[in-house]
Amino acid sequence: MDALDSLDYQCDGRLLALNSYENRVYQVGMHEGLPLIAKFYRSGRWTDAAILEEHTFVQELADREIPVVPALIVHGKTLHNFQGFRFAVFPKQGGRAPEFENHNTLEWMGRFLGRIHAIGAIKSFQHRATLDIASFGDASLDFLLSNHFIPADLDAAYRSIAEQALIHVRYCFERAGDRIKTLRLHGDCHAGNVLWTDNGPRFVDFDDSRMGPAVQDIWMLLSGDRSDMARQLNIVLAGYEDFYDFDLRELHLIEALRTLRLIHYSAWLAQRWDDLAFKQAFPWFNTQHYWQERILELREQIGLMSEPPLQLV
Repeated sequence: MDALDSLDYQCDGRLLALNSYENRVYQVGMHEGLPLIAKFYRSGRWTDAAILEEHTFVQELADREIPVVPALIVHGKTLHNFQGFRFAVFPKQGGRAPEFENHNTLEWMGRFLGRIHAIGAIKSFQHRATLDIASFGDASLDFLLSNHFIPADLDAAYRSIAEQALIHVRYCFERAGDRIKTLRLHGDCHAGNVLWTDNGPRFVDFDDSRMGPAVQDIWMLLSGDRSDMARQLNIVLAGYEDFYDFDLRELHLIEALRTLRLIHYSAWLAQRWDDLAFKQAFPWFNTQHYWQERILELREQIGLMSEPPLQLV
């Protein structure tokens, strides 16, 4: 509240911590008008330039009437500092969870993702990361192993299966070819980062926005067995290609990107394990059972990456 007061907002004392672990996000009541959302960035994760690059991208999308939530410009800036903490302020937006099993919902999502990617392809990020095997796969595995997060009796098994999985990830990228285009992505386009309204989707939380292949923002909309995912993919792309062409070679990357996300997610938890909020929110992490499940999961992913890519019908 003191941070918002420093920007001349008058808080009324109502404060609600929202469900965010990477950063600290609060809904703050105002004496006049709707509550605001204050997002305090985790120290050391992004540079100021990278955060501002995200803000600029989201504002580009908003300027083209794409339903996103840009940071408010206050005193001529979107990124602020209070007692060493960097933060941004956003308007509160309502919405409900999207129903991805609904045909119309998937096609609607596809249309807006196509519009986002058409803007994302205009230029590249200069200060934000790229989704690649080295950073999401190799570096994540190295962190887990070098910091001894894997129980001693499972270390060899996890190391072996993870290394095999990354070999298959490389095969998938090789099959896709070396001319796959990267563009500015949402980066973490799952149901929790989409607010559904009567007017369609509203995309929130571009904190993981980065350069990468377009299919990264698409595969997280798909679920079920191969036939289910193929059907869903057809619906998404029916809307998507109204605004942006999809390179079918990227279908080779779906299970590879899922595998990278699984390894990266374990490393993400491990890298923040000193944060007490993580220990409270993820008590199941770093248990014997957790790593046994990850070994089985990666073994399944190797099998999936060995299969042909999804086929459009």
